[in-house]
Amino acid sequence: MGILDSMNDDQRILIRDASKSDHSWIENFYKERWGSNRVVSRGVMHDVPRLPGLIAWRHCGRVGLLTYQIVEKEFEIVTLDSLEEKIGLGSMLISKAVDIACKSSCNRVWLITTNDNMPALHFYQKRGFHIVAIHRNALERSRQLKPEIPQTGLFGIPLRDEIELEMPLNS
Repeated sequence: MGILDSMNDDQRILIRDASKSDHSWIENFYKERWGSNRVVSRGVMHDVPRLPGLIAWRHCGRVGLLTYQIVEKEFEIVTLDSLEEKIGLGSMLISKAVDIACKSSCNRVWLITTNDNMPALHFYQKRGFHIVAIHRNALERSRQLKPEIPQTGLFGIPLRDEIELEMPLNS
């Protein structure tokens, strides 16, 4: 667990591992925010509430969530959501995720976003991630697993491609 100690009690943020007691909150959070608990990345369907996760807490309760999986020494950030923007929640969650990845002897931290998600591309690159692949037309395959993926995303951009970002780790 990590606490950002330089803040007063109203601003203090605690990052902790998600537990079984968070399961229903996670389930409701993703249904409300994204309409589904299922996420597809690189052709793999993830049931978000079943993944390990990190929760950001403030005095008012849960304010952020990062879910992940570790496969063959690679740490995948499956989801990252913050209810309060521009206060460092996402950065703190990523920092804790990188700590876990290093302790787990992972070679890299990676994630997928879609071609329309300019805010995510900005956010992750500012935090040291590099674009390493563009998987053209990957959303056609993803829609076979999850038909509710819309055809159009942010800014009216057609949803077609997955963009893979990574942060290499020195294990």
